[in-house]
Amino acid sequence: MNKPSANKPLAGLLVVAMEQAVAAPLCSMKLADAGARVIKIERAEGDFARGYDAACKGLSTYFVWLNRGKESLCLDIKNPTDKALLASLLGKADVFIQNLAPGAMARAGFGAKELREKHPRLITVDISGYGEEGEYAGMKAYDLLVQAESGLASVTGRPEGPGRVGVSACDIACGMNAHAAVLEALIERGITGKGKGIGVSLFDGMADWMNVPLLYLEGTGKEPQRIGLAHPSLCPYGAFETKDGALILISIQNEREWALFAEHFMQDKELITREGYRLNVQRVANRPSVDAHIASVFGVLTREECVARLGKANTAYGFVNDVHGLKEHKALRRMTVETEKGPVSVVCPAPRFSDGPREYGPVPALGGQSEAIRREFAG
Repeated sequence: MNKPSANKPLAGLLVVAMEQAVAAPLCSMKLADAGARVIKIERAEGDFARGYDAACKGLSTYFVWLNRGKESLCLDIKNPTDKALLASLLGKADVFIQNLAPGAMARAGFGAKELREKHPRLITVDISGYGEEGEYAGMKAYDLLVQAESGLASVTGRPEGPGRVGVSACDIACGMNAHAAVLEALIERGITGKGKGIGVSLFDGMADWMNVPLLYLEGTGKEPQRIGLAHPSLCPYGAFETKDGALILISIQNEREWALFAEHFMQDKELITREGYRLNVQRVANRPSVDAHIASVFGVLTREECVARLGKANTAYGFVNDVHGLKEHKALRRMTVETEKGPVSVVCPAPRFSDGPREYGPVPALGGQSEAIRREFAG
């Protein structure tokens, strides 16, 4: 095995992942990025995320994104030989991640508690929709369903109705929480010598993200309103169209920023002290009037003229891009990953390390390493 290094600190660790879809694969991908050996266990038909679309040279965008650097092993754990192979793998594993239906692994003889009793250094990760017990434990929990159940959809969109966050926010939050918890457990194991069990659900992750709307409701008795590209607690904080059709989103966080905006962008210092405009709480209560007044100024200026005034006012702003805008964005970093269909350019992981960029492994073909793994771990 490779020894850990600054660039690949998890080299030498073995992660076994009986996973599908998004949340668990995101967690194990991040461990693979850091150097862990990740053996992804799939059914004969494969992780169903392989079939979500065919936009990446005939491969699924989700699968290409989430499965670099892994080895694919096809198993049928109802088959005694394959069940024994899984047991052998887990006997050597440092981390076991699974996101099958609650109770499925226990019924197959691989429950998390029993595995840790047998292998005290093992860290187990059970990913679910709503947790392993309780009324909702048996509910199917795909991302959009949890967006709805958690209230996220109720605070997303425009006033006319709830909306979906356009990426798999609940899955991603869950996978990130699982990844962080695994790293904590590895640190703890380095101190105590013992592994531990981790349970992470999509619902819990998104409920945590929903703390501010929940506390606002409980503190005021009012549901936060859907206001599209605006902020429920700050004003002005929203998107305004320029004379030449650009959409610019601005953010005013405090009264000092408001004063600079009023003077240099609006070119109307009287707004600093005008009732209904003077304080943020007043502007929020008076949002239609405030936004309409600001929109009237944006509407007679070009994009370049707006940028010049916003710069003079030191106002935080951004352009409202579509995906084409992201593709051409000057801050976007890309990298190439290899797949069975050829190289694919993907977005780089967010962390940047002082010892330079990492090398990332290829996306595995279904069962691409099955025979080699069987030879290595059999018997």
